[in-house]
Amino acid sequence: MSRPARVAIIGLDCAEPSLVFDRFAHRLPNLSALRERGVWGKLRSCEPPITVPAWMSMMSGKDPGRLGYYGFRNRADRSYEKMTTATSLAVKEPLLWDFLGKAGKRAILIGVPQTYPPRPVNGLMVTDFLTPSIESNYTFPPELKAEIAALPDVHPYEFDVSDFRANDKAKIRDAITRMTDKRFALARHLVSTRPWDFFMMVEMGTDRVHHAFWQYMDPTHHRYTAGNPFESVIEDYYVHVDRKVGELLEVLPEETHVFVVSDHGAQCMEGGIALNQWLVEKGYLVLHDQPSVPTRLEALKVDWAKTTAWGAGGYYGRLFLNVQGREPQGLIPAAEYESTRDRLVAELEALGDPEGKPIGTRVHKPEDLYREVRGAAPPDLFVYFGNLRWRSVGTIGGPVHTFENDTGPDDANHAPEGMLIAVGPDIGPKGPVGGMQLMDITPTVLRLMGQSVPEDMQGRVIETIAAH
Repeated sequence: MSRPARVAIIGLDCAEPSLVFDRFAHRLPNLSALRERGVWGKLRSCEPPITVPAWMSMMSGKDPGRLGYYGFRNRADRSYEKMTTATSLAVKEPLLWDFLGKAGKRAILIGVPQTYPPRPVNGLMVTDFLTPSIESNYTFPPELKAEIAALPDVHPYEFDVSDFRANDKAKIRDAITRMTDKRFALARHLVSTRPWDFFMMVEMGTDRVHHAFWQYMDPTHHRYTAGNPFESVIEDYYVHVDRKVGELLEVLPEETHVFVVSDHGAQCMEGGIALNQWLVEKGYLVLHDQPSVPTRLEALKVDWAKTTAWGAGGYYGRLFLNVQGREPQGLIPAAEYESTRDRLVAELEALGDPEGKPIGTRVHKPEDLYREVRGAAPPDLFVYFGNLRWRSVGTIGGPVHTFENDTGPDDANHAPEGMLIAVGPDIGPKGPVGGMQLMDITPTVLRLMGQSVPEDMQGRVIETIAAH
């Protein structure tokens, strides 16, 4: 390369490759034009394929086992109740912009998950959707916050759509678009007015629109009705995002290498499995009193001395074992730990739909997913109900199979493959490329920008993008 490369990453959380590359492609002129000029393809997510930890896995080049967190909420210790939220304070591994900063390169970062609370960077940072409110300290340097407040097309800045799991769909649709417009307006302002070598933004609207509107678009969804008033919301939103990407591209310097990337995909959510209810019915989880209506586990009195296992809800199920000498009232002898896990794996994978038909559940042991397993108390098992087409529901007091979500209306679950489009002066048109994984992004960008790749990174350089 004859000049120092400049790289811009446009992150679209949960953007689904089948929609971008196929179903909506004819209506996405900017993204489709980028594909024609460069390298593109599916990008395998991490395990589990969830926003937290996926973006930090991408930015560190390391898997969640090394990072030590496996979702938004993680056990803080071996007690039964204490949980923590994985904010930036949980991030211990150096990230892409840390390496670039040490090399004197300036970064602009907007909305990258797990950047709140903000940390010093060689450049600018605007934090992510975990930011509590606009009243929070959400920028580095701190004075950037006042500058954002003075931008009429950005203020009041919005980090997320607070009620995307609600029933007022028209309100949610409009809120997602408004949030997206502000994020892209801020991006255009900062890349146009500040010096930078590396720019990265992550838009959450692509994730929120899937969860709120998938049933209106997908004929395979059990609630789909042809001709419904929200049938085109997801497609129209993708068209809108494509337009915003085009506007951002117009203000990027011509020599910029551009990556458009998603951390995972999306798919129809067929239903939910009440993991803790199943554990109760199988005798693994013992309560002092049975609730008569669906109730969160945290609100119930568990007889821990008689409990073998308990779980947590979410897009995948996390299952924890009550082990002697490890948990305060451990029941399982250490010598029976593996046989207990094996029995639970077999029984959960055999659990079918309400009629008993197989749904393809996969249960993973963390040591089978990761080179090492860090964290205060990582899950003993990862449960992908229906291979992630069924959600894990955490409540107790209802049926094991449910078509109502315990955290509000939700139509989509995550899919294990996101997407990548990469173009630039040093990236020739290569067409579709296979075998890419999100941990490959950071080593590839480091190579493009003339930096060495640390040996402990698990990702690899994508040679079709950044050849030697």
